Amino acid sequence: MIKIEMPKPDITIVQREQDRSNDEPEIPSIYGFIDFHQIARDKGGIIMFFNKEEELLFVGKARKVRQRVKKHFEDNVSPLKDHRDEVTKIKICYVEDAMEREIYETYAINKLSAKYNVDKKYVF
Repeated sequence: MIKIEMPKPDITIVQREQDRSNDEPEIPSIYGFIDFHQIARDKGGIIMFFNKEEELLFVGKARKVRQRVKKHFEDNVSPLKDHRDEVTKIKICYVEDAMEREIYETYAINKLSAKYNVDKKYVF
């Protein structure tokens, strides 16, 4: 039997308001998130979207994580398009190897019961 352990998240961003106490320029909010700049631009990985009850809503993977996270909030073909308002937390695990990303994504969808991933759910 193969034993798989999910990597620990490298970064977690949550919905929050910007503290503009030092005359900082305003950061535009996307569905309440303003910390996309903390996500590495050029790294691949696994993306996990959670609601306020810590329920896993959706798991995705990408070669360039920051671009993909933003796409989930902007495009009309994302599986999250009807559920964007539910997302309150995003966890990212950097995984550079494409095969490992695929394995971790499928594992997380099934083991952690991602609510809106329907394509890769398997019944054992």
